[in-house]
Amino acid sequence: MITTIAPLLRGLLAESDLLPTLVWSADGAAEATAQVATGADEATALAALSAAVAAFTKTAGRVPATVAVPGIGTFRAQASTATGRAASKVAIVTGAAQGFGLEISQQFAAAGGSVVLTDMNVAGAQAAAAAICQTHGAGRAIGLAVNVTDSASLAGMVAQVVKTYGGFDVFIANAGVLKAGSVKIQPEKDFDFVTAVNYKGFFLCTQAAAAVLARQHLARPSYFSDIIQINSKSGLEGSNKNGAYAGSKFGGIGLVQSFALELVTDNIKVNAICPGNFFDGPLWSDPKTGLFQQYLSTRKVPGATTIADVKRFYEAKVPMNRGCRTADVMKAVLYLIEQAYETGQAVPVTGGQVMLN
Repeated sequence: MITTIAPLLRGLLAESDLLPTLVWSADGAAEATAQVATGADEATALAALSAAVAAFTKTAGRVPATVAVPGIGTFRAQASTATGRAASKVAIVTGAAQGFGLEISQQFAAAGGSVVLTDMNVAGAQAAAAAICQTHGAGRAIGLAVNVTDSASLAGMVAQVVKTYGGFDVFIANAGVLKAGSVKIQPEKDFDFVTAVNYKGFFLCTQAAAAVLARQHLARPSYFSDIIQINSKSGLEGSNKNGAYAGSKFGGIGLVQSFALELVTDNIKVNAICPGNFFDGPLWSDPKTGLFQQYLSTRKVPGATTIADVKRFYEAKVPMNRGCRTADVMKAVLYLIEQAYETGQAVPVTGGQVMLN
């Protein structure tokens, strides 16, 4: 019931379209009490919560700061004091223990938001969250375990986020994997692995996020929220000997467009960002498993004898002569959040390497 009640209350207790976070406790003093039957549907729960909030507001001249729901607990609204382009926003980021996901999380917090770092490497996510809190203040980040190919894992993670913050405003589906290989010889298990994480995983992430975001909109109809897939330039053009990855990313853009058409009725914007190659991240630069090493070993780059040769080869493909950086991607993330008239788009951040037709 918390995953139903808290997002509804988050919308009802908002004094603008920037929703407060909610701190849940099993019991405690409250200014208003709402009687919500266990197992009540959304409409019934919203009616009961709205009545309790309206009654207090009529008497006190302000919305209540705390609302008790017998049998569920007490919810205390807490407005953000942070400033910045992401102030008062709560974001979930998948694949956040390293690479783009980690740096997006760090930069989202620096822009004033609160962030939930999720990853199968939960120790890494929790350590990164603790560092963000040390820099930006207690409660500004948490780290949780998640497997984006497992709907039960996603549901449990989302429930914990709702219990911690009352809901969230942005879901950044960043988790992704890459297994390069020729279609002539690539093992079926590698193709299935890439497809499960990059394609099915985005479907499951959207499914897990949409219900909570829709409830916040139901309680505050003018409110907008965002689901953003970190896609790839390989979602815009094919990739030689990397078909499993490119295919999963092309498919991701198809999902983005389809979900955008469906979820717009809940004011949920669904967009993709298609970064160029993140040469400084572990996907490319890991000395054992990174793509530079893979492409050197498979002789994908003619005449290359060192990792430096491979890197120069790929940098030369970019008109701006460098790889994509997280700061480049973050500008696109913040743009999409701020732009209320943008959904179903695939925003290229490629340094001119891939241009839309």
